Amino acid sequence: MDRVWQWVWDRFAARYSWASYVTVVVLSVPVYLTWSLLIVGVEGATAIVEAVAIGIVAVPVLGYLNTLPGVGSSRCVERWAAGSETDRAKALRATYTWTRAAVPRMVVSNCIAVGLLSVIVGAVAGAPTDRLIGYAVLGAFAGTSFALTAAHGFAEAAIRPARVAIAGDTGIGDDLPRSRPTFAAWSNVMVLAGTFSFAVYGAMLAAVFGNAPANPVLFVAIGCALTLVFGVPYTLGMNFAPSVRPIRDLTEGTERVAAGDYSQRLPVVHDDDLGTLTASFNRMQAGLVERQRLQVAFGTYVDPALAARLLEQGDDVFTGERREVTVMFIDVRDFTPYAEANTAEDTVTRLNTLFEIVVPVVVEAGGHINKFLGDGALAVFGAPNDLTGHADAALNAAVFIQQRVAERFAGELRIGIGINTGPVIAGTIGAAGKLEFTLIGDTVNVAARVEQLTKTTGDAILLTEQTVDALAQRPPGLVDRGVHPLKGKSAELRVFTTPAGACR
Repeated sequence: MDRVWQWVWDRFAARYSWASYVTVVVLSVPVYLTWSLLIVGVEGATAIVEAVAIGIVAVPVLGYLNTLPGVGSSRCVERWAAGSETDRAKALRATYTWTRAAVPRMVVSNCIAVGLLSVIVGAVAGAPTDRLIGYAVLGAFAGTSFALTAAHGFAEAAIRPARVAIAGDTGIGDDLPRSRPTFAAWSNVMVLAGTFSFAVYGAMLAAVFGNAPANPVLFVAIGCALTLVFGVPYTLGMNFAPSVRPIRDLTEGTERVAAGDYSQRLPVVHDDDLGTLTASFNRMQAGLVERQRLQVAFGTYVDPALAARLLEQGDDVFTGERREVTVMFIDVRDFTPYAEANTAEDTVTRLNTLFEIVVPVVVEAGGHINKFLGDGALAVFGAPNDLTGHADAALNAAVFIQQRVAERFAGELRIGIGINTGPVIAGTIGAAGKLEFTLIGDTVNVAARVEQLTKTTGDAILLTEQTVDALAQRPPGLVDRGVHPLKGKSAELRVFTTPAGACR
């Protein structure tokens, strides 16, 4: 039925209420004609033509009472579809108003109309007065059960294409109030009403076939016929299937979100708790989009390794832990004169160009940039995540950075790199909501002093004896630069350089 209603909307949106009325009439004819013929059959009369004629006249009248085409809230929807200046939210609210009014109207009109139809057909078939009263009661109950079986699902299915078109990918339907009863309550009502309708139809069919008690197999045939002719197309196709369509939408939506696609909202098209559930899904998806946006921003301003661990394990993960790491300081040579001679914009651009080389190399080597220090940076290998061979990774990264900088700047910008290996305390420091992941320990101080020592030796890269001892494989051509005093240190320190980092 979804395709039927969508087809009607696509072609007759500006006159949708009248097109829906015609569709309702066509779909209702078999139900009410069958009811009329059953009454004739129970009476044993031959007034089949008259019963058909009465049914053909009654169905359009009943369909009009059920849909009220061209009046009320349906006009607002049609004006929006025709392109008039009608607010989307107002048009969407009109669809909810229509369904809320349509369901009780269908129940009342079917109760009265089917009761009256039953009396008229019974009179034409020659039923006596006492049985006409019985037909009136039976018709009223049958008409009510027909409406309760179909009204909610039928109305929601009919208006769904309009709601999808109006709401689209906007959020205007998320906060609209929902009607009662809930979907679960309507499902119970539809099951009970459908059961009653089948019982009445089955009993009347059994009465038409006078030999049914003598042939029990006939009851099976009657049950199968009712299931195939009415159960599948009407009870399931027209009523239950449209009601569970939002559940299928939610299933598809969760699969899409699980795959990482947050681009498509679900249309809020049901005027019950299924609509509330759909709106909640949209809000959840919007929250995931915001979380993803924050995570991207977080990963931009915070090292991705730190961001990942914080998101996975919480902000207490870096309370402070002792680690063996390799620390690398990078600094630009003679940067102060350059900054004095150039604009701030040129200075920032030059630094960003340098760090566009440094950061990817460090990350690819398994380290992370702990902080930027004006015209320099502090990188660490082995914290916050464990890294096997952190000394080798740091040395390889330093050599590669030196080569890339030489190629990119052709001597116009020179750097010094100091590397040291040893124990540190890795954790967060700060207070009042401002925390920073950092490294505490003499290993960091020594690395900074070694980087300053490159200005004395003239080398681009210097590494301490501790780093050399920590290397899994000592690189060929490693040059011993001897022992040197370091500021703030009582003992002199032996340092080394690589052929790539040696002074030219």
